[in-house]
Amino acid sequence: MRKLSKVVPAPETRTSSAVAAHTTQPPPEFTVADGYEVTLWAENPLLFKPTQMNFDSKGRLWVTSAETYPQVEVGQTANDKILVLEDRDGDGKAEKSTPFATGLLMPTGVLPGDDGCYVAQSTDLLHFRDTNGDGKADEKRRVLSGFGTEDTHHNLHTLRRGPDGKIWMNQSIYTRSDAETPFGVMRLKSGGVMRFDPRTDKLETVFYGWCNPWGHQFDRYGQSFMTDGAGGGGINWGVPDAMYFTYANAPKTLDSISPGSYPKFCGLEVIESPHFPDDWQGSMITCDFRAHRVVRFAVSEQGSGYAAQEAGDIVRTNSVNFRPIDVKIGPDGALYIADWSNPIINHGEV
Repeated sequence: MRKLSKVVPAPETRTSSAVAAHTTQPPPEFTVADGYEVTLWAENPLLFKPTQMNFDSKGRLWVTSAETYPQVEVGQTANDKILVLEDRDGDGKAEKSTPFATGLLMPTGVLPGDDGCYVAQSTDLLHFRDTNGDGKADEKRRVLSGFGTEDTHHNLHTLRRGPDGKIWMNQSIYTRSDAETPFGVMRLKSGGVMRFDPRTDKLETVFYGWCNPWGHQFDRYGQSFMTDGAGGGGINWGVPDAMYFTYANAPKTLDSISPGSYPKFCGLEVIESPHFPDDWQGSMITCDFRAHRVVRFAVSEQGSGYAAQEAGDIVRTNSVNFRPIDVKIGPDGALYIADWSNPIINHGEV
């Protein structure tokens, strides 16, 4: 038997993109609400393509950095990260970025806690732990598995620690999840919000529906509010076991608390900070990533529920690079905005 063989060099392992390179861009020129200013807190190379951010009890900002998104290139090894950003000298700008976890593939959520952080990635909810105190994870544990991966930006996302001590997390309409737990398989075949108790490993669905709910926050009374990155309802009030638009075969759905037609919103924060005026307290801030603006909704009690009304932009720009995707009140009382920073959304230019 004859064989034909050839010797070729092994392909070079690379984690960076072969076609996309970071180029420093000038900051956008913002139109800002009266009495406020916008300052740059962190930029590349301290972070790349943030998809979610959360502060920890030490005032550090944990960020999912999904440089690989929207897909792994041929010959590329995914090396997305969980980054911890710090302003150590108190000058109002981060100067340190620590990669807490590396080698990830498009993480879509991060929540610091339990000596490390929880991470939403693909089919899994993971927990990374720092056991030796060097600021980097050396232990990885799969907490839950079986979440759907039908659409990258619909995967498990938007991790929140609720006032009940449980971990709340969202998925979007095209995802089909069959997550295994000690209590049986938890199935969710549409958009919705789930709640996980790390003390008992119990997972349950709390809200059903929406298209792409990338915004969830609690107010001071523990009430849940949502935004939808593919719907047009503005602000939604989360009522346990309620069903919302898009949920298949729902006998009845609950409308949003902001009647009318709105853009697609991403991220959500509730203003509870002395830096903002009294009539802003309890307002909700969300991101209109297609129109390059961050907008405020005034929220009030109405009957047995709530009503929300758009109350103007906080920041706005004509720069097509500005893609705000998450907002958080920091430990200093300022509002932090995560900017995807790309003129191309990469998915559904609608």
